[in-house]
Amino acid sequence: MTTWVLLRGLIREQRHWGEFLDLFQAGVGTQPVIALDLPGNGSLHGQDSPATIEAMAEHCRAQLLALGYPPPYRVLALSLGAMVAVAWSEHHPQEVEKMVLINTSLAPLNPFYQRLRPVNYPGLIRDGVFGSTAQKERHILDLTSNLRRNAGDSPMILARWIDYAREYPVSLANSLRQLRAAVRFRAPLGTPKVPVLLMAAEKDKLVDAQCSVTLAQRWQCELKLHASAGHDLPLDDGAWVVQRVKVWLSSTELAQR
Repeated sequence: MTTWVLLRGLIREQRHWGEFLDLFQAGVGTQPVIALDLPGNGSLHGQDSPATIEAMAEHCRAQLLALGYPPPYRVLALSLGAMVAVAWSEHHPQEVEKMVLINTSLAPLNPFYQRLRPVNYPGLIRDGVFGSTAQKERHILDLTSNLRRNAGDSPMILARWIDYAREYPVSLANSLRQLRAAVRFRAPLGTPKVPVLLMAAEKDKLVDAQCSVTLAQRWQCELKLHASAGHDLPLDDGAWVVQRVKVWLSSTELAQR
């Protein structure tokens, strides 16, 4: 049986999937859904984050085998997690059946000013180095969510995120390692060897949606754009993500018959 693997982005952990995990599990049915932490984050916050995206992918592979989940895998990944998925599929294409990549960007295919909007640099440096845990998490919510941050449950979401960060703090050194790995990663210039669905939020304040548009054009793969959500698309509109994954899966399975 194929296992779905979910990967989050920079300094995030598996608990940040929130209610999306249950939504996605219901959407894919009986297939196992496993959310992993990357080293340096969440339950693995005491470990050093790997220096490269490729090493993060290798760690994911080892985690899954240790948990008793052999390949093949289908991977749904957000932001930096999607870079890990790309590296994984490039080096071990026999293990990855399909990929859903959300709000990601890849050098050298996307320019730096689209990969991380320059207007965010000062705030990220200020809060990342000098901000309190609460300030950092509030800034992350403001940057990554457009819909839920203004909803009635946003104080509860923020309180949970602050609790996560206090229980499993990500060190500044690990934050910088993850950022450096993302900056240094170079995606293969060819088309991925597995089917890919790209998703992006047109109002993403962190990463320009043009990154996904460019990737879709280069890879000749399907792209779904959300008109109002933010960078954390599964948080802002998880039901929308699940529905489009289900439709895409049906279409790819029909095409493979």
